[in-house]
Amino acid sequence: MDSGIGSWVAGRAFRDPSGIALIDGDTGRRRTYLELHSRTSVLADALWSRGVRRGDRVALLALNSPEFIEVMLAAAKLGAITVPVNFRLSADEVRYVLTDSGASVLLHSEQLAAVAKSAADGLSVRTLVEIPSAASRAASGPASSEFEDLVASGSSAVAEHDVAADDIAMIMYTSGTTGFPKGAMLTHANLQWQSFHAMCMSDGLSRYDVTVTAAPLFHIGGLGVYTVPLLYLGGTSVILEGFDPAQVIGAIAEHKATVMFLVPAMWMAISRCPELDREDLVPPRQSVSGGAPAPLTMLRFFSGRGWTFSEGFGLTETAPGCSVLDREHLESKSGSIGQPLPHLRWKLVDESDREVPAGTVGELIVQGPNVFAGYWGKPAETAEAMRGGWFHTGDLGRADSDGYVTLVDRKKDMIITGGENVYPIEVEQVLFGHPGVADVAVIGVPDAKWGEAVTAVVVRSADSPASPVSGDELIAWVRDRLAHFKCPRRVEFVEDLPRNATGKLLKRELRAAYGDGESSVARLPGQVA
Repeated sequence: MDSGIGSWVAGRAFRDPSGIALIDGDTGRRRTYLELHSRTSVLADALWSRGVRRGDRVALLALNSPEFIEVMLAAAKLGAITVPVNFRLSADEVRYVLTDSGASVLLHSEQLAAVAKSAADGLSVRTLVEIPSAASRAASGPASSEFEDLVASGSSAVAEHDVAADDIAMIMYTSGTTGFPKGAMLTHANLQWQSFHAMCMSDGLSRYDVTVTAAPLFHIGGLGVYTVPLLYLGGTSVILEGFDPAQVIGAIAEHKATVMFLVPAMWMAISRCPELDREDLVPPRQSVSGGAPAPLTMLRFFSGRGWTFSEGFGLTETAPGCSVLDREHLESKSGSIGQPLPHLRWKLVDESDREVPAGTVGELIVQGPNVFAGYWGKPAETAEAMRGGWFHTGDLGRADSDGYVTLVDRKKDMIITGGENVYPIEVEQVLFGHPGVADVAVIGVPDAKWGEAVTAVVVRSADSPASPVSGDELIAWVRDRLAHFKCPRRVEFVEDLPRNATGKLLKRELRAAYGDGESSVARLPGQVA
């Protein structure tokens, strides 16, 4: 019996065969649930004929496309495991993921052929198949490609394989912002419970909803917040190959998107796009920001234009839903990650895993049916992360009297200066409130006197006045709002902050760049404070 995510489209094909499952946002091509079920069954047979069996890993080094979803569902129908790979990785980094996961098949986007071939060279990856780019799909339509040839080679006879709900559906590699990434094993049941969470979040979700998927599908946010749940419910996902603010806005307007997920950096880019003023744009009934803390100024901007926002918090290891800060509390509980989703429990604990009282900083630990099955091939790391049957997130937070948790930072990012703990998120949120700041990261750098010096790395706002904001001005701004020991002792100005493909800051790169502790306030060449 198939109890996996591949069976979802089979059920939808029976109940609503003409319902639209996927729309190629770059070409306009549509796939009904009947077509999606048929194609993924044939593709599953084609992969089977190439030796893919239950438990085998099928790697996807691919930009967003409907084909990405088809491969995931076809692998699921076999009981195989999909391994989405960050398409921004170097060949050596991709090679690490292929080696660590033991992938036997690699499908890659046309644009990533050189990286894929270099990464797979010498490994026991049996099959490399190219997925055509959006440009190629638009130019040739349904014409032959390696991927379509693979689909055509399969049998149309539907063969059902035994897939259990607690079988591994995919291995999603964590961002690796602090070292080698770990493969989080997500089961079919994890993804189904995430679908239940999506139905419970804010105003809920139904088969009548439409989303535009522009966040990368290799990331649990792009895949798990709306795209996978809508497959379960019978809704529609418009898949864009990449993120372009104007194209996203156009897709929302054209397809009348009702729900949207993006990370804050993407929402910020949308807010600065002139297309936001187009007359046919109707804001989605529900928009979610997640993956990183959202500046309150950004949320207020969209709220002022009639957009309904909530802020989600999640992790790869929770598929990803943990909590939501709903629209009613965006202002009153600003900075909070809200309250846990209905089927998840959490608590804050000290170093001995004892629960701490409200108002006290502790590590956030969670428990629920959406929590992953562990790290692939890493039993020691799994045991450490799952101590006592709770997943230890590594996030530090404090709860208020209403049970709303505010994260103060990652354990590894906490700054200790002069014996005092400083949580960068708190300082960053204050700096985001200055009109001259477009983006900011706060880090600790070695300091002979204080141990670590609080350092702000700032991207100036393009809308700032003719006299750009200075480091001294920003330090004074924070001093007026926070205890002095939390204030930056040093400000660096940059054109852009280093982020990975999911929008997360790469603070290790900033610490490497500014860890010499020499300058106090630095400016880009030619800029005058």
